[in-house]
Amino acid sequence: MYVEQIMTMLGLSDLQLALAVIGLLILISVAVINIKYSRARRKAKELSEYSLDDRFAREPSFGHGFADGDAGRAEPSFGETITTISAPEKFAIDPRIDCVITLRFDEAISGAEILEEIHAWTDLEAQSTARWMCEGLNADIDAAEDWEEIKAEGSYSELQLAIQLASRKGPIGVLELSDFCSRAQALAETLGSQIDMPSVSTMLDSAKELDVMAAESDIQLSINVLFDEPCPWGNFDALMRQRGFKLARNGRQYEYQSKGLVLFNSSDLDPNKSVTQVTLLLEVPLVPQEERAFERMLAEGVEIAQAAHGRLVDDNGINLSEAAVISIRQHLDILYANLEKSGIPAGSSTASRLFS
Repeated sequence: MYVEQIMTMLGLSDLQLALAVIGLLILISVAVINIKYSRARRKAKELSEYSLDDRFAREPSFGHGFADGDAGRAEPSFGETITTISAPEKFAIDPRIDCVITLRFDEAISGAEILEEIHAWTDLEAQSTARWMCEGLNADIDAAEDWEEIKAEGSYSELQLAIQLASRKGPIGVLELSDFCSRAQALAETLGSQIDMPSVSTMLDSAKELDVMAAESDIQLSINVLFDEPCPWGNFDALMRQRGFKLARNGRQYEYQSKGLVLFNSSDLDPNKSVTQVTLLLEVPLVPQEERAFERMLAEGVEIAQAAHGRLVDDNGINLSEAAVISIRQHLDILYANLEKSGIPAGSSTASRLFS
């Protein structure tokens, strides 16, 4: 009743009241984001009481890379010294899969000053499901002008901030992207730089398109070897090692490598049981086409079947036919061509980021 009286006094319809409430909620959300960023900035300023060299000695350096979608993000490990700030792996910013924001300075700015401001962003790595990166255009006279990770002793004329638009977890969310853009804009104001930033709506559309393309190309091929009789684990292990497979760290999978790259692997197996079937798995987008991974996986499947008295079957347990193999090869040619056309060839570092 009280709400109806207010509506009558203000001359508002139900629609106008609803729009007003929605607008108020949006303002509250923006305020919360700004408060979070302000608190992070204050915390960073408190840490600035000790010397610059000491501060960089205590900043975290990130670990060996990103875990897969099931395992989640790897936690940062802490080292003795740190002179750069970067994403967990040394990937280069790529506009094909990243939202890229550029900051341009009228005069070159020191890397130490940039790092001091970005230090407040350490909470972003824990909150974000998408990896972000920062690169600077080296302005040192004695160095080649090139994009590089920010170094405290460096000098930079431009700064690029980027966040990945999509991965196997899906496209980036509107709140996550908006928060990143707000941080970039605040950084530009603090450093007194010009900013070149695409609209959030444009980047969200790009993220959805990228996610659709990735979903269509994220193919895992499998070859099943069904044994006529259960194969004792000891015999099976000896056969796999003879064929060049290596037991994975978890002790339940076998990996087939070439030049240090895993081309394909087996499904999980129980070392305490005899093996009745083994499935070989190939993540197509993660292996370069020139490795001919499917042909090599197929050949290994045939050799394992012959050595252990088995046969190749499809997922329904029906013998794998030559027609099915030909069909797979044709689909692979199309898939590789589509990845090349999109500028993200199979096995490239960009593909590794997108399909992770």
